[in-house]
Amino acid sequence: MVAGTKDERGSKPVTNRSSAVVFFAGDSGDGMQKAGTQFTDTAAIVGNDVATLPDFPAEIRAPAGTVAGVSGFQINFAADDIHTPGDEVNALIAMNPAAFKAHIEDVEVGGIVIVNDSEFTKVNLRKAGYSEGYNPLDDEKFTLRYKIYKVPISRLNTEALADSGLGAKNIAQCKNMFALGLIYWLYDRPIDPTVKYLDDYYGQVKNLPEVSKANIATLKAGYFFGETTEMFPVRYHVSKAAIKPGKYRKVTGNEALAMGLVAAAKLSGKQLVYCSYPITPASNILHNLAAMRHFGVKTFQAEDEIAAVCAAIGAGFAGQIGVTGTSGPGMALKSEAINLAVMTELPLIIVDVQRGGPSTGLPTKTEQADLLQAMFGRNSDSPLVILAPQSPADCFDIALEASRISLKHMVPVIILSDCYLADGAEPWLIPDSCGLKPIEITHRTDPDGFEPYARDENLVRPWPVPGTPGMEHRIGGLEKQHITGDVSYDAENHQLMSVIRRRKVELVAKQIPHLQVHGESSGDLLVIGWGGTYGSILTAVNRAQQAGKSVSSAHLRYLSPMPGNLGDVVRSFKKVLVPELNMGQLRLLLRARFLVDARGLNKIQGKPFLVEEVEEAIDLMLGGVYGEREFLMPRHHQVRLEDQEYDLGGCQQDSAASIPM
Repeated sequence: MVAGTKDERGSKPVTNRSSAVVFFAGDSGDGMQKAGTQFTDTAAIVGNDVATLPDFPAEIRAPAGTVAGVSGFQINFAADDIHTPGDEVNALIAMNPAAFKAHIEDVEVGGIVIVNDSEFTKVNLRKAGYSEGYNPLDDEKFTLRYKIYKVPISRLNTEALADSGLGAKNIAQCKNMFALGLIYWLYDRPIDPTVKYLDDYYGQVKNLPEVSKANIATLKAGYFFGETTEMFPVRYHVSKAAIKPGKYRKVTGNEALAMGLVAAAKLSGKQLVYCSYPITPASNILHNLAAMRHFGVKTFQAEDEIAAVCAAIGAGFAGQIGVTGTSGPGMALKSEAINLAVMTELPLIIVDVQRGGPSTGLPTKTEQADLLQAMFGRNSDSPLVILAPQSPADCFDIALEASRISLKHMVPVIILSDCYLADGAEPWLIPDSCGLKPIEITHRTDPDGFEPYARDENLVRPWPVPGTPGMEHRIGGLEKQHITGDVSYDAENHQLMSVIRRRKVELVAKQIPHLQVHGESSGDLLVIGWGGTYGSILTAVNRAQQAGKSVSSAHLRYLSPMPGNLGDVVRSFKKVLVPELNMGQLRLLLRARFLVDARGLNKIQGKPFLVEEVEEAIDLMLGGVYGEREFLMPRHHQVRLEDQEYDLGGCQQDSAASIPM
């Protein structure tokens, strides 16, 4: 960051920054997701690299004004290439005391905190859990640590819309636009894209021109409040990022998955049939695909998870692309039917957008909870392919890859996305459709010599479309006789078919690329991860490499089968660190398969890793304490919960993450 020049468009000086992290927080009815999304869109239009982290309350409608009901939206926008939504918040917009309480500790020392002073009433302070007579805005613990600006947003919004003709409730619902306008001014962002959005959405789509005019009016009021008030002595500017030329759009992981599945249908000449039961955080895939009927997409909202997956299997049996989407609890319900697809060797794509568990768990928070469930969570030996996207934009490519593999190898494929990737957003370079490789499919039509479980060189059986003359064959969950597909209870045949099903999945490894190492191919430490941890790991390793440390990273997008060179990669380093948002599932697999003494950095808080958490673990691993547990966390730690003592064995209270040995 460098001190800036006089702003030619106003009277305030401008300070240039390479990046900024802004967090919008308020009640779940305050429109924080809308404000954050509009700020993200504008930053992307301006040319910044962006990464976002929406934060939803788990309750559909928690009590207003409570910490449980706080909804937030974090955005990191930069002039450089970024991979995470940021560690520390530079500017927090807190629309009520609960939002302040929930996120004030996320703000950097000296950071900006803009509070909606109108809402810091005795009643709201009490709802947020503050003691009677206490106001955090008067506490030196906060006033000396942060730059707190008290802006009566609710009152100013009401004054700006006094002549709008709207009722008090509708006027109050516009205050998020006042806050957004103020932040647009503070970070030197144009308001024109949001003005156009409001005019199009409310004025044209919703046919509510009075609502459109009101939102635009208060947006401008917030913007010009920043310019005219003496409260803010400076504003900030983040320049365009130097990115690869091309056409970009902002995309979330769920949006990218939906578009990738549609692209796969077009590239294969098949119809996409998406069958799902609504479940957070996968429901938006269904919402996005339902709007794509003009591409021939068929969506089916089933009565339950079992019906959804069975319908998707039926679509695959009928010769189309059958896809079902869910989260961890739904995966448990789908497991028996997924095994039906394993036994019948039909193409099927299962999208698991992981969330915190077990059971209902943390339905709106992220976790890498389901790797072992995807790998082993079905009865008997039930091999299938497992892929994991590493970023929101990568969800498009993973959807294409899952479709190619499933259709070519006649095998179920699980896509392990997660809540962070599903709702997070980043710029996506829209690919040239002419450069996308067609997905070639051959349906058996010649009845001469047809056997339903005959095999090609990849052990793949034929895929005849039902109704094709001479292609009649038995289908179902009972064991199949090799070649003929008849029901078989023969012991040796069962072992043979089990080996074939396993070997067929293993042969997929010949079709996938080798694992790439970021940095030197050997050295002191390899940091290896999968899924949504990619950005935090890459950023932390880049910083370590810039500091001259012998650290490299690798990221797995193919989890079953794993890349053919994975064993050689992990054995080329003295130490291996596996950061995961679980208790060590990939670490368990790496230790079992390759006999490497991999160590885990594990966090289960419903939040992605901070870069500094991975950096700290890297330093510990390189610092000579590898295997010396007492240097990493207390051997014996006592905590009190409701006046009862519990021995947590080795859980580290002071750190957000720990390194199990």
